[in-house]
Amino acid sequence: MKKVALLATALAMVMTGSAFAADMRVKALKAPPPPAFDPWDIAFGAGITNDYIFRGITQSNHNPSVSAYFEPRYNVNKDLQLYVGTSASSISFPNRAAAEVDIYGGIRPTFGMFAFDFGVWGYLYPGGSCFGSQGTLVQGNCGTSLDNSQGAIGLPINGNFAKKDASFYEVYAKLAINVNDQWVVGFNEYYSPNFLNIGAWGNYASITTKWTAPSTTFGASGIGMYVSGEFGRQWLGTSDIFYGIAGDPLYSNGIKEPSYNTWNLGVGFTYKVFTLDLRYYDTDLSKGDCNAFTSDFSATNSSPGFVTPINGGANAATAFGSNWCSAAGVAKLSVDLTAMTNLK
Repeated sequence: MKKVALLATALAMVMTGSAFAADMRVKALKAPPPPAFDPWDIAFGAGITNDYIFRGITQSNHNPSVSAYFEPRYNVNKDLQLYVGTSASSISFPNRAAAEVDIYGGIRPTFGMFAFDFGVWGYLYPGGSCFGSQGTLVQGNCGTSLDNSQGAIGLPINGNFAKKDASFYEVYAKLAINVNDQWVVGFNEYYSPNFLNIGAWGNYASITTKWTAPSTTFGASGIGMYVSGEFGRQWLGTSDIFYGIAGDPLYSNGIKEPSYNTWNLGVGFTYKVFTLDLRYYDTDLSKGDCNAFTSDFSATNSSPGFVTPINGGANAATAFGSNWCSAAGVAKLSVDLTAMTNLK
């Protein structure tokens, strides 16, 4: 009888232990509850560069520029993001505006390997003043104020002039195709009904590609690398009368702004939130057409070789040329963060 009692006790202990072990296994298999989904995020950053280049043309007179941005984001789900943002950069414009302030917003839907971006981008250039144009010019003028003029008769030495306000906006559509972990190909389209407030419509289209090196390229150092490039074309319409050539029967009411090709190629190195980008930029604009398009206040070289139909006109013996659209090497150091990733 005692043997039976001992056997029953042992069996009960075994069953109790087995049940306890099974319960422990079930508890071990249960994952912790997922964190609550927070749809809000903020991206922000800053940068410094030896030259601010926009579509192949310097915005800083080939001088250093600093920039910063702030972009709140709302993730509807993992494949749909809404965003607004603002950014600012130091510039050197013909109208002496010292800063570019951008305000933008849009939507970023993603479908598998295809990432889209649709939005509106406003470019504001506060603090400008009318540059060069005399009050007596038939094709348009700055009124009676001859701000920023360099010549004795109110025109700058190189004959260029610019409006007080260069602000404008563009609508855009972008597509990035994530081919694999290393390769991304992009297609971009921007349109403005009044590019740089010169009265001419503007349309910019480009194709981009980026190759990101494997994360093991530099061992365990945490350094990343990429190579990227872009080829684009900027189409432009006809300017308003302000930029016409006085006395020229063909261009007195405005000039056909020069459409052009631009390209860039560079290599970048990343470490944590820092990026160092080394890039080569160029365009196919001549120095004469570049001068007519940009109203370069710093142009001082005059030559018969710079004369074009829109730079000096058909009767000009000589004209000024600008290097604002010429080849340039640019180094940019930037820092980029997001609240969800870097500020937790």
